[in-house]
Amino acid sequence: MQFRGGMNELVRQAARMQRKIDQVKAGLKDHEISATAAGDKVSATVSCEGKLRKVSIDPEFLESEGLELALDAVVAATNSALEQADKHVEAEIAKVTGGLKIPGLQT
Repeated sequence: MQFRGGMNELVRQAARMQRKIDQVKAGLKDHEISATAAGDKVSATVSCEGKLRKVSIDPEFLESEGLELALDAVVAATNSALEQADKHVEAEIAKVTGGLKIPGLQT
């Protein structure tokens, strides 16, 4: 089976796809995802770029459970939000790539 357009066309298509992936990432950069832990007493908000934007802790939870448990809940909420953000970015990129994992493309 011969590829239509040859290798040059394949390279052009890969470059177009990479540009589309970069556009999707740029569009999602400021998109925020939130997650909670400890029965919604702790929440963390992250960007799809992977940056922590906001953490909130219920003061009553902090007072009753202590700093160590509150910090553990912050870690859990942050990790959950980051995981959800990664999945969201992957899903948006999959729309561009059709789910193909192409070596060399930076997703």
